[in-house]
Amino acid sequence: MASASLLKSSPVIDKAEFFKGQSLRQPSVSVVRCHQNAPSSLTIRASSYADELVKTAKIVASPGRGILAMDESNATCGKRLASIGLENTEANRQAYRTLLVTAPGLGQYISGAILFEETLYQSTIDGKKIVDVLVEQNIVPGIKVDKGLVPLAGSNDESWCQGLDGLASRTAAYYQQGARFAKWRTVVSIPNGPSALAVKEAAWGLARYAAIAQDNGLVPIVEPEILLDGEHGIDRTFEVAQKVWAEVFFYLSENNVLFEGILLKPSMVTPGAECKERATPEQVADYTLKLLHRRIPPAVPGIMFLSGGQSEVEATLNLNAMNQAPNPWHVSFSYARALQNTCLKTWGGRPENVKAAQDTLLIRAKANSLAQLGKYTGEGESDEAKKGMFVKDYVY
Repeated sequence: MASASLLKSSPVIDKAEFFKGQSLRQPSVSVVRCHQNAPSSLTIRASSYADELVKTAKIVASPGRGILAMDESNATCGKRLASIGLENTEANRQAYRTLLVTAPGLGQYISGAILFEETLYQSTIDGKKIVDVLVEQNIVPGIKVDKGLVPLAGSNDESWCQGLDGLASRTAAYYQQGARFAKWRTVVSIPNGPSALAVKEAAWGLARYAAIAQDNGLVPIVEPEILLDGEHGIDRTFEVAQKVWAEVFFYLSENNVLFEGILLKPSMVTPGAECKERATPEQVADYTLKLLHRRIPPAVPGIMFLSGGQSEVEATLNLNAMNQAPNPWHVSFSYARALQNTCLKTWGGRPENVKAAQDTLLIRAKANSLAQLGKYTGEGESDEAKKGMFVKDYVY
């Protein structure tokens, strides 16, 4: 088990090296062709970014650290702001994002931050580029690249994730702006099936995105979320996740994705949110780790779990239970609401509350850092942090 001292010895991002090659680079191409008498020729593109992708993935998956997901769309960010009585304006979004990225010492616990496109090009209220602030905090900037969920024709009221059109040019531009990893979220609904069509569509979309992202220098976070909605038990979640993860990694392989240069952001294996039989952190860890061992190659450097509507404390306890013994992968977190909920409410849109809100964010980040090391105890947590955040049919 890693020691707490590792919190202070995370890999440091050299800013000059980090942004070297800001002009768009054209990846070199390695071509392998079959014998001319073969039925068809095989062409494999090998991106010149391979070494950089592996390095970036290892930095994000560094001991005692995880990801702050702050990539809410402007509409979703508006819902968060409305919950504290604020109007959804760019100025208010900027103020809140400034609060998050300037929290002193955040990089001790956070290795990467997923941004929305507006944020990637945005400055803090003091006029400093948010990307530069993150790098100074030893945090790798990332970018949400999917275009959201739309109905999947021919399915059981399921959805698919759009955004592949123009993705190559967008990821190239994001790399130039300073992003070094990307995120694509698709979902599978257990109450709606899931249908074989929906599972295949989710897996194929994730694989095409991952290949395109790597081709343009971005480490792809692969996020096949099994939604919490439903009354099903933990065994049903396990069964569905087993199928989904198998399809995802089959198509990742088919698309020649470099496993050492990706990060997986899955759901934990839990009962449906409306299931009467709840699972303990130990049960969640047992089911989730069993699934990881069956489906995820050890070459993948990091498993960065989403919280998916769990309470702040529940998400941390479950992560801690998974780190009570060594794992082949870095098992960590990529949380949005489970890091930000109490912070947002503490801030309340008031400038005088910024420090208190940042302190709350650091408490949550440190708690999850300890959970990644298997050292979280759960002592001294507030009642707010224990409140569940599941919303039925939640739309990001």
